[in-house]
Amino acid sequence: MPGMLGSIDCTHVEWLNCPRHLKGQYTRGDHGVPTTMLEITASQDLWIWHAYFGAPGSNNDINVLNQSDLYNTERNGTTPDSSFVVNGRQYKHGEKIQEITRGERKDVERAFGVLKGKWKILRRPLRPLIKEKIGQYVYAACILHNMVIKGDGRAISPVHIMDKPVQPVWDDTFYAELLNEDIHHRLRYDLTEHVWAQDLGHLDD
Repeated sequence: MPGMLGSIDCTHVEWLNCPRHLKGQYTRGDHGVPTTMLEITASQDLWIWHAYFGAPGSNNDINVLNQSDLYNTERNGTTPDSSFVVNGRQYKHGEKIQEITRGERKDVERAFGVLKGKWKILRRPLRPLIKEKIGQYVYAACILHNMVIKGDGRAISPVHIMDKPVQPVWDDTFYAELLNEDIHHRLRYDLTEHVWAQDLGHLDD
């Protein structure tokens, strides 16, 4: 996820004319009305790097993440190597992405606020009977959102340079590593120690 600084989250879009036979599937208790979910990743400049729309509103964020295509390049082995070292311990790219998904959400929450504030159609119950039509509205709003940021000159990296093609090699073990809580807790501890050591170094200076 080039330019992604640590934000991924989901929001609900209300579906006013949800067909009667789908209302139970698209309704969650804390909302009380049928909704569909939008998952995005956004960097500090509010640039939307990834958008996935269409999961039933009854899902939680983890269910939506499992359905989206965000990690397809990780699963099929075509992602660039992004191994890194923290606190003297090496981590593979999978753990790095896991930590990103559990990181701060302030950037993506700001992006949702700007997106819904500028394109107020997303704040109102959407009327189409067909979910795919609602998806066209949502994706169009995301594209226009990025166009505005690029036009204002506020985008950190508005041009996505494609990586060289790599022969896909599907690896089912990646998903198990992604959900490994031991690796997550170890990485969180190492990051804390790393940041703490840096802060002490600045104080000494």
